[in-house]
Amino acid sequence: MLNLMVPAWEIGIRAAAVYLATLIGLRLSGKREIGQMTLFDLVTLLLLANAVQNAMVGPDTSLIGGLLAAGALLALNAAVAYGRLRWQPLRTLMEGTPTLLVLHGRVLERNLRREGLDLELLEAALREHGVADIRDVEMAVLEVDGSISVIPMGGTTHRIRHPARFLRRPG
Repeated sequence: MLNLMVPAWEIGIRAAAVYLATLIGLRLSGKREIGQMTLFDLVTLLLLANAVQNAMVGPDTSLIGGLLAAGALLALNAAVAYGRLRWQPLRTLMEGTPTLLVLHGRVLERNLRREGLDLELLEAALREHGVADIRDVEMAVLEVDGSISVIPMGGTTHRIRHPARFLRRPG
């Protein structure tokens, strides 16, 4: 139980590689994954965790091996969080940038498509804050956290807190 089948440094490297690969994969999946998790997102994350477990510790199933992998993941996560706060390019790389969806009452179709949204979902998100017509929107922005900020013509900013139901059709 306390003897390692794999060297400690190898477990650390394996855990770091899995962490970085998973982080990149989740980042590439887009902002809509960051908003509010759906049942499908939860299932995917649970299965992903199970799928990469062996890649982190290899044949080692010891308590120490598991603790080393967990420690490596926590240390790397702390380093990334610290780096994100200290270095703007890393923050932009990790979080992305806000995406303008509507400007002066006109939908920016290209941005909408790039973010995986359609017009019906955008309109539903706008109605959530009492905006019935896109022409009444000065600006709507998909924020890096997946929320949609709406500035009505001549109005103040409204932020939709849980937009995930607008970002993907149920099914």
